[in-house]
Amino acid sequence: MQRALGADIQMVLDVCTALPATRDVVALAVDRTAEWAARARQAHLGSENPTGQALFGIVQGGVDAGLRAESARRTVALGFDGYGIGGLSVGEPRHEMLPALAAALAELPDDRPRYLMGVGDPVGLVEAVALGIDMFDCVLPTRLGRHGTALSSTGRVRLRNAVHATEDGPLDAACACAVCARWSRAYLRHLLMVGEPTAARLLTIHNLSWLLGLVARIREAILAGRLDAVRAEVAMAWD
Repeated sequence: MQRALGADIQMVLDVCTALPATRDVVALAVDRTAEWAARARQAHLGSENPTGQALFGIVQGGVDAGLRAESARRTVALGFDGYGIGGLSVGEPRHEMLPALAAALAELPDDRPRYLMGVGDPVGLVEAVALGIDMFDCVLPTRLGRHGTALSSTGRVRLRNAVHATEDGPLDAACACAVCARWSRAYLRHLLMVGEPTAARLLTIHNLSWLLGLVARIREAILAGRLDAVRAEVAMAWD
């Protein structure tokens, strides 16, 4: 199906276990994901691929550092174009997520994209980048927008709160998106409170723009040797 859709990056099938889970359950997910990865790799190698579609393997293992490392080694042995890390940010605390992520990254090659699946909160993004993650995907900016919440440099802006009813300022004074340039918090809250679908659309546009802006700032900070300063700033606003 992914080949027929023309996806630039195809993902193998994987088993994403709920957490917490017993070690036996997580180990079974690792085994099954590895078996599916081997089948997918063989099918990809044996297929006509005129569009040059890439195929990414997926690392599982829950929050068990040993299983994460094992899963990563088994996936790398198959030789993929890039590597997804799944099964994190599914309810576990960050102090459990980051060591598991680090254990997987230690086994992944530096010359292939490393993709953290389903993580998009600002603190999670900057901490994962600091560990060596290259790519992300997440529903967070669009889901928050649909429910009336905006991302900002000072944390979440919950527009349903009455304090925003007469606020003439933008969602985030530091944001350069088209929404912040034109509409006030009060007006956006009005749209939200009367059930106007445009509210969700505008908040989603802002959230996506804000998150892309954050990633651009992280990149600039890495190049300038200031990543720790950005990490501290994001943690202060969002933790």
